[in-house]
Amino acid sequence: MTAKILDGNQLSQTMRGELAAEVADFVRQTGNRPGLAAVLVGENHPGRLYVRNKQKRCEEVGVASWLHELPSGVSLAELLGLIERLNADPAVHGILVQLPLPKGLDEAAVVDAVSPLKDVDGFGPVSLGLLAAGRPRFLACTPFGVMKLLERNNIPVAGRHVVIVGRSNIVGRPLSLMLSLKGTDATVTVCHSRSGDVGAYTRQADVVVVAIGMANYLEADMVRPGATVIDVGMNRKPDNSGWTGDVDFPAVSQVAGAITPVPGGVGPMTITMLLHNTLQAARLQVR
Repeated sequence: MTAKILDGNQLSQTMRGELAAEVADFVRQTGNRPGLAAVLVGENHPGRLYVRNKQKRCEEVGVASWLHELPSGVSLAELLGLIERLNADPAVHGILVQLPLPKGLDEAAVVDAVSPLKDVDGFGPVSLGLLAAGRPRFLACTPFGVMKLLERNNIPVAGRHVVIVGRSNIVGRPLSLMLSLKGTDATVTVCHSRSGDVGAYTRQADVVVVAIGMANYLEADMVRPGATVIDVGMNRKPDNSGWTGDVDFPAVSQVAGAITPVPGGVGPMTITMLLHNTLQAARLQVR
């Protein structure tokens, strides 16, 4: 068996075309252009290239974008002051603070400072609380991208068993909530460092999502034949020749029914869902 490749590059390109049409229609109707402000702290931030790619995609779909770069020695008060100004700026509909922040800065305080109506990353307590209550506003971009990959590739989850490896607030926890929402109706198991034999769980799964940041963690003998495998990991190869995921792709792709590659799977979808959320934020703020 050779798994079907779930191509995030192709799907994200299709969805950005759809978003471009929606953005153009929004501008015609309201006279306002959706706007996204990104905040990058630190000269050597690992997310710098990622933020640049987001800016390119914003331009592609017609979303205005601004990048605010701050030195690594910036104080928490200065950073919070910038967020306060962006919260008050009517041209800015979404705010993205690229994580991680330099040591010494309180990430929770920074995330909490972003206006709930501009929390297009979906990390804030209001966004997560609404999701947990079954009334989602902004869905965290990476798990939202996973959901779209499954949906657009006609991979059913209702009544199916989904095992998520990893429980972070960025991927695992919000994804488990999304999958268990009424109308989505998956049966969800979340594995983590205290789960013991993770393979005992993943071998039962119809869909396995791995998001723990450990290269090649999921091996072929941990996957039920024909299962769908979603790899959220991005780990630099030891020789710096490229990237690898959390899944042993060559081996698992011979067992799974469908699988995402790294790169080119979940990553492109994350940026696309950020653009989706920015348009949604503009719709909520512009009347």
